[in-house]
Amino acid sequence: MRPLPRVVIVGGGFGGLQCAKALRDKPVDVLLVDTRNYHLFTPLLYQVASCLLNPSEITAPLRKVFSGVANVRYREGEVTGADFAEKYVTLADGAQLSYDYLVIATGSATNYYGNDSIRRHSLGLKDLGEALQLRNHVLESLEHATTAPNDRERQRLLTFCIVGGGPTGVEYAGALGELARLVLPREYPELTPSELRILILEGSDRLLPTFAPSLSAYARHELERRGVDVRTETLVASADDEGVVLRDGTEIATATMVWTAGVRPNDPLHEKPERLKVDDHLRLPGVEGVFAIGDVAAAHDKHGNALPMVSPPAMQAGRYVARHILDGGARRAFRYRDKGTLATIGRSSAVGQIGPARFTGFIGWIAWLVVHLYYLIGFENRIRVMMRWAWYYVRQDRPIRVVIRAGPSKQQE
Repeated sequence: MRPLPRVVIVGGGFGGLQCAKALRDKPVDVLLVDTRNYHLFTPLLYQVASCLLNPSEITAPLRKVFSGVANVRYREGEVTGADFAEKYVTLADGAQLSYDYLVIATGSATNYYGNDSIRRHSLGLKDLGEALQLRNHVLESLEHATTAPNDRERQRLLTFCIVGGGPTGVEYAGALGELARLVLPREYPELTPSELRILILEGSDRLLPTFAPSLSAYARHELERRGVDVRTETLVASADDEGVVLRDGTEIATATMVWTAGVRPNDPLHEKPERLKVDDHLRLPGVEGVFAIGDVAAAHDKHGNALPMVSPPAMQAGRYVARHILDGGARRAFRYRDKGTLATIGRSSAVGQIGPARFTGFIGWIAWLVVHLYYLIGFENRIRVMMRWAWYYVRQDRPIRVVIRAGPSKQQE
């Protein structure tokens, strides 16, 4: 018998996972390679960072996802190179993995646009480690503010700058405001909610620039109503231990700068920051059997516009490539179907657009809840997250507020 075609998928994010799931129990041998052994539901990372969800509730171990699936295996590893002529990829440990089809689905990484001071002094919100680091940092800032030696230092510790007014920045700002409003009055008698200052600094002329202008205006109004200082057409020039400096020379004293202002393709095979060029079938031009999907690929819609670096295009591309492989290449060109966009602003408030329809307020929030529960990986995770959202919506709390440090504490020692 001839061996089954071997498919190597690099990356277990939205695109890679959907591709592997579409190939399970099919006549192919699938190897899923990733540096981490779990799939991360990134749209809810901000809820880990803002003390609402546990990391386990937005992750799914890849071996568990494909438990009992004979033709899909997982391997932990970092791809560092590839030989397209000989059809193999190289891992950091020197191992070589041969393939008949290679799917590059390595996602994206935070883009600091070459500004080293911002990279060194900002906190990201792109992966689980960064979310936990941000949660720890915010809680530590509150603790340190209760014993600050003077008013200036106290204000610096209680000032939180969020750079980037896209969905991640808007959602985190709203969640951070709720954390202050719900927790400070009950548990921090030394502080008052009015002392906590949250700023969103957005470079364009409005928040949520990919949404309809009316939804952007609604989001800004809601955030400002909740006490968030929104500044558009504002660019950050540099940062240091004392705060940030804007392009117009304004200095903002802060101990916390959260960077959500951009992403770049995370391509392990090239050092260039550009997305990989692909044809209408998501294949690398001139390379046999190699596909690129999701954030790392420069795919376009029917109007010739680059697809956004978000999860829906990656998921659709993953399923498309799986069908392409199974059909032996005889397929129509890939066309992304935009099913709409949603962003929550806080409790009972969100914005959404599906085609010509626009949603705001409570209706938009319910739509946001349903969509995110539907796409969350794992039935158990869906039930746990749904129950946690319902319970703490009633109780008005942000319950997960432990500061976790690596290694034993000094008191334990």
